[in-house]
Amino acid sequence: MKKEGNFKLVYWFLPLAVILVFFYLYPLADAIRLSFTNTRIGKLDSVYTVRSYIRVFSDPDLLIVLRNTLVFVVFTVFFQLFFGLLVGLLLETQLRGMGILKVAMITAWVVPGVIAGITWNIMFSSSAWGVINNTFELFGGNRVPFMTRPATALLATIITNVWRGTGFSGILQYGALRGIDPQLYEAADIDGANSRQKFFRVTLPLLKPMLMINLVLITIATVNTYDAIWSLTQGGPGIATTVLSLQTYKSTFLRMNLAQGAVYAVLMIVSSIVFTTIYLRLMKGQDHA
Repeated sequence: MKKEGNFKLVYWFLPLAVILVFFYLYPLADAIRLSFTNTRIGKLDSVYTVRSYIRVFSDPDLLIVLRNTLVFVVFTVFFQLFFGLLVGLLLETQLRGMGILKVAMITAWVVPGVIAGITWNIMFSSSAWGVINNTFELFGGNRVPFMTRPATALLATIITNVWRGTGFSGILQYGALRGIDPQLYEAADIDGANSRQKFFRVTLPLLKPMLMINLVLITIATVNTYDAIWSLTQGGPGIATTVLSLQTYKSTFLRMNLAQGAVYAVLMIVSSIVFTTIYLRLMKGQDHA
């Protein structure tokens, strides 16, 4: 009977294993393999070599791209998590209009990155139709050329991605908040805890598992974000907003260099692993404390 039960378990997990191997593990292994070749799109013959790695790591632009990626990921992830938690707490209050807020969050989340980039490009525009600059002028400020200054262009990409991803974090945090036993808050009230104490001693500790899951998911999604940046700035001015994902796209589909694109893809995988490892160590350190 035990063997029969094990057989049924394998039978049910077999489709998942097939999907995992063919749609995740195989593309990952193939990307690593291609990074050790000189493969180009449209070129039939290729050889195994490390020249693609040498060219990528000797490119002076790589440090700028890595810096852009670090700034983009850190600030995007922080503000998506922060605003997502605020939105989750706001939804928990069950005030009027919360249904509209839920729809707005889901809408922002499901909007394709290209559409989000185009929309925010119009809003950040220095032209007459630029809503943000018109608002600045309305309150006596000056127009800001968001798309032509490196610092403001990178800021614009961060704002766009935070707007797009906050809904996802908000929904996750709201679901976790709904799962907290109300009796814990009642017990805290009996002990004389104020709102701040209840948040840091009851709510936040119980949210840690979901915060960790949320942190990992939005980090991986942010590292892989290129569509919104491409439609917003195309990586410019210069390479001021070019991140690893966008550099992968440019190398693969604009320069037709599949091997170098695979090298950048490997760097994206490594960066995701590094961020996730840091999160795990931080969470373990807090648990031991």
